Amino acid sequence: MTAVAFKDACHSFAQAAAPYYHITDDGHYQEALELVESLLEEAEDSPDDPLNAVIEMLSHAIETYENEDKELAAFEKHAMGQPADLAMLKLLMDQHGLGTADLPEIGSKSMVSRVLSGKRSLNKRHIHALAERFGINPGLFF
Repeated sequence: MTAVAFKDACHSFAQAAAPYYHITDDGHYQEALELVESLLEEAEDSPDDPLNAVIEMLSHAIETYENEDKELAAFEKHAMGQPADLAMLKLLMDQHGLGTADLPEIGSKSMVSRVLSGKRSLNKRHIHALAERFGINPGLFF
């Protein structure tokens, strides 16, 4: 490939990638998330795969957008301020559409409410039972 051909290819790529490289709205943000997910499924686990460079570029653009978006930044700040066990429990409940009455591994509905409000913490027994139920590593709660 000649220098001119390479330069032309770079310009074509930059023009096609522009809406995703400098994300300015929620629509392009959602498209970039979907594109990264798709590319992750296709990319080989090798530094030689050119898709990995594109994934890195898009991931950086997504991170920049998330850091600049006030709503997303507030969500991240809130999420990072929660204990890991509580955040994992809330995530599992959200993913599986569960309510306070749907977690017998923790106990009664009121006990689950106390855990969710931060008044009580999950103990080892709760964590192991939840990890077994959802097929995850108990370490994710720590």
